[in-house]
Amino acid sequence: MVERVGEGESQLPGATGMRGYAAEFVEQLTVRNRLPLDYSVASLRLVDLVVDGLRRNAPERAQIDAVLRGLGAYTGEVIVRRAGGRWVDFGDEQRELFRQSVGVRMPDGRVWNPLGKVVNRFEAGSEESVQRFYLLLHGRARKAVCQA
Repeated sequence: MVERVGEGESQLPGATGMRGYAAEFVEQLTVRNRLPLDYSVASLRLVDLVVDGLRRNAPERAQIDAVLRGLGAYTGEVIVRRAGGRWVDFGDEQRELFRQSVGVRMPDGRVWNPLGKVVNRFEAGSEESVQRFYLLLHGRARKAVCQA
C-alpha cells in the first residue's frame, strides 16, 4: 500500500511511492494518447506542450489537478533518473513554501519542486518552462544517471 500524504493531496503518495505513481501515470497517459514519455530530458518539452494544451481549454484547475500532479511526478522522475536526484518528503516549512508534500533532493543537497513547476507552467504559461527548469537545474550529477 502506498502512503498518501498532504491535505488536498490525497491522490499523491509519499516519496517512496513517487516512482510507481509516475510510472502508472505515464502508462495511463501513453495508452490513450501514444505520447513518447520516455523519461528523457527531451520529453520534458512534451510536458510543456501538454500543459499548454490544457491551458487552451481554460478548465478550472481542480478539473485537471490529477493530470498536473501526474506530469509533475513524471518531471520529478526525469530529474531522479537523469540528474541523480532522489524523491524526498517535505517537512512542514517546505510544504508551506512549495505547496507540495514531496520534491527532489539533488546530489549537492538542494531541494527542487517539480510538481510545483508544472503547476506554474499551467498558471503562467510559457514563461515557466519545465524543460528549461531541468536544463538550468543546479546540483545535477556530473554525468547523466539513468535508473530504469
